[in-house]
Amino acid sequence: MTRTASTAPPPVPAAEPGPTGKQPSRHRARSGASWRDRPLRKITPWLFLLAPLALLITFTYVPVGNMIYYSFTDWDGVSPTRNYVGTENYTEIFTRPELFRVFAVSFYYLAASVVQIVIALYFAAVLSFDLRFRNLFKGILFFPYLINGVAIGFVFLYFFQDGGTLDSVLSWFGADTDHAWLGSPESANTSMAGVSVWRFTGLNFVLFLGAIQSIPGELYEAAQLDGASRWKQFRHIIAPSIRPVLSLSVILAISGSLSVFEIPYIMTGGATETSTFVIQTVKFAFQFNKTGLASACAVVLLAIILVITWIQRRLVPDEKVDLV
Repeated sequence: MTRTASTAPPPVPAAEPGPTGKQPSRHRARSGASWRDRPLRKITPWLFLLAPLALLITFTYVPVGNMIYYSFTDWDGVSPTRNYVGTENYTEIFTRPELFRVFAVSFYYLAASVVQIVIALYFAAVLSFDLRFRNLFKGILFFPYLINGVAIGFVFLYFFQDGGTLDSVLSWFGADTDHAWLGSPESANTSMAGVSVWRFTGLNFVLFLGAIQSIPGELYEAAQLDGASRWKQFRHIIAPSIRPVLSLSVILAISGSLSVFEIPYIMTGGATETSTFVIQTVKFAFQFNKTGLASACAVVLLAIILVITWIQRRLVPDEKVDLV
């Protein structure tokens, strides 16, 4: 008998070691191209951010920086010369108590903000359930927020004037219409605060409705199986879920009540003790040509809003809500 030759495959030559004496990795060879693309991947997000960052810096941070710079000068807003006066503008602000008395008007708008938050929360909770014509009601509530503030000021200026729309409606019910709605400080501020409720309720309504609709539907189904009423669903499901949005609404309400401008400026121009801090600042800049002092007022208002926001965030911190 003769022996047959073996048919085993020839041995594969070993790979030559690299400069460090280690065998080359196939994974490294395959991932070589992706390794070269890593710098491009790191740069790509910043390329998308170039446009918004440029707009943010140009129209937000640069004006704020210029405003802070102007607050230390006596610039009148017209002449090319700006003399450095140090903290003279801030000293004038804090040594004139009448400049801060206008913040009393903000309490009218702060009370109005509480009313609009309550109304918006109520309608957002009601319209989050399956009701007839709920889309129509959503549009009705949100529509006032889409109107320009100047247009709203002119509309309600005719609404509250003597013999205007409000007096005509009240006369249909036999009510006394001999009342100047914008003639006294209390009546004028209350009327304009009511206008702010009508205008900004839609914004809070949309914020609350979006937060409520993000709640999983399984929670409502489980609550209904357990026999929970609508009030209990709101108390134990909706209210805890929208706490961060409610905190945001409170911050917007406080900052908005301190910086009211459009409605009182159009309707009264700051007369009859309806001037706000922003109206006063605008008059310093464009009526009395004290742009440096107006810039200092704007910086003070910005600092007040930031401090109040910081205090509010510390007292009511955002907590992660886990209802599942």
